[in-house]
Amino acid sequence: MEMLQGPTGAPRLLLLAGLIGLVVGEVGDFSPCRRFFYKGVPPTGVTGVGRYAPVCQRFQNQYRFASLYDRQCRAPLYSAYLLTPAAGKRPRINWMYEPQLAFSRANPEMTDFPKDANISQNVRESQAVPLDYTNSTYTKGHLNPSLHHHDTADRKATFTLTNIVPQKSGSNAGTWARLEGEVRTRLEGFCLGPAHVITGALPYASGKRWINNRVAVPEYMWSAYCCPSYNASLPKWTRPFFPTYAAVGRNDPQSGQDIVPVDPKAKIAVRGYDVRRMSLAVLEDILRQRLAAPITLFQGQCG
Repeated sequence: MEMLQGPTGAPRLLLLAGLIGLVVGEVGDFSPCRRFFYKGVPPTGVTGVGRYAPVCQRFQNQYRFASLYDRQCRAPLYSAYLLTPAAGKRPRINWMYEPQLAFSRANPEMTDFPKDANISQNVRESQAVPLDYTNSTYTKGHLNPSLHHHDTADRKATFTLTNIVPQKSGSNAGTWARLEGEVRTRLEGFCLGPAHVITGALPYASGKRWINNRVAVPEYMWSAYCCPSYNASLPKWTRPFFPTYAAVGRNDPQSGQDIVPVDPKAKIAVRGYDVRRMSLAVLEDILRQRLAAPITLFQGQCG
């Protein structure tokens, strides 16, 4: 059942947040995984010291992508990764968590969740757990999607709840999935070098929604890419999409239409989960207004 109240256990969470602020290594510093950001520079302008935890997502002893984790929401604000030519099917793998969010000196490798009864209290308080999504009306929405990767380990690494937000199925399996396919096809076809992608979640401006009284539900999904090196003889129809492009998608059919208008002719299954394509500048302006911060996603606007 959906829960609309705020999260409980605030005193314990604040104490835990204070402890987490001392962590070193894969959590608390993007330095080991800067290659996932254009020119090695993470997005600037995000405010909230102590609230957001940089996470270098490590799997099978390699960094696979980077996420900025929102401790208050128990969900990532964004994930940043390099898109590579897709290969293979969606992997079958257990959901994982980030040990260093719970214990500062823990193993830096993302780890399979144990059975619900065996998940420690520190893990439960520091991040989302699979039980949070049970019997909710939300699916587990990847910010870094597995099908944007060629390597099997890279695809498997996306199945950590530190890369997941509560997403309605009409968006996750419908309109947003189509956008992910468009981006993959376009970048595979015309981008000549590394393609940097940042995908995130936009919280409600007020009156947060929660599942299981613990995990904040985003009102919108957003994504942007940077392809600094692309085919010089681009077909005319693709030129507006390079070197950058962006999009915002609705995760709530009841939201207003100021950010993303609704197509009344859309199929009922996806009506209200519309996706608006836009320039990087327009997306950054939306993020600045909603997050009340001077957000810049790519250094120098991707050159």
